Amino acid sequence: MKSEAFGQFHGGVKLEHVQTSGARMRVAQVGTGPDIVWVPGGDSPAEAWRQQMMLFSEQYRSTSYDPRGVGETTSDEAPWSINDFARDCAELIESVCTPPVILSGLSMGGLITQQVAIDYPHLVRLAIPMGTSAYIDGFTRDWMEAEVQLRRDGITLPDYFLAPHYAAYALPAKALGDSEIWGSVKSAYTARFSERKPQDLIDQWEACLDFDCRQALKTCPVPMHVIAFSEDVQTPPAMVKEVAELAMHGVFYELSELGHVSVARHRADEVNRLLFEIIQTHSA
Repeated sequence: MKSEAFGQFHGGVKLEHVQTSGARMRVAQVGTGPDIVWVPGGDSPAEAWRQQMMLFSEQYRSTSYDPRGVGETTSDEAPWSINDFARDCAELIESVCTPPVILSGLSMGGLITQQVAIDYPHLVRLAIPMGTSAYIDGFTRDWMEAEVQLRRDGITLPDYFLAPHYAAYALPAKALGDSEIWGSVKSAYTARFSERKPQDLIDQWEACLDFDCRQALKTCPVPMHVIAFSEDVQTPPAMVKEVAELAMHGVFYELSELGHVSVARHRADEVNRLLFEIIQTHSA
């Protein structure tokens, strides 16, 4: 399974807007078969899952969307909670999918994946959160709170600082030392974060900081296959492992030498192989 390069949608992807009770969601869908819904992380639109959507579309119908605070989705005014993001996702599933679905998300998308499984278990037959947590604490909390406060203080990061700053949290050292990967990341991250509205980042990240599903995981009936990355600075493996340990039906995986977003720009094929194995084994 060879992944395509990260980029814009093309070739057979259906784009539409779906109205939920709290938002007007921009939705992307491709393929036929059982449904997989890919939930983007913080600051990311549906295109963040383009590789996986195109790859899995041969056997599955893949769906992703712009969450509140990014892309073309518009919604009720903040503050938001992860429950709000989960309700958006659940209503989207009911509108454009045939539940129960396979649900997978990274980072903030992992939090949303867990909450959908907790609040709407009848809609989810398998949950695969990656780079996730049941509650954000330690370094990750301090870092995220600092990013939020920086913007509350009216400080804007200059464009020349964006890629060096955020890439260090996204990819492991070996990836950053690869000139081809760095060239791609540098241009993409500069464009991505230079266009990011400070208030949208604040609203998304504060929802993550308020999130705590530690108790609810214990009674969630949905199988929870949780993936960690050994070089993940944002959500260290111990934080991710706690999700699997708390879940009623949790399974933990750790992929070595990968970072928080290696699934997009680094070693996507390795992550995709594991995703495919989990999905095929569970389906069997």
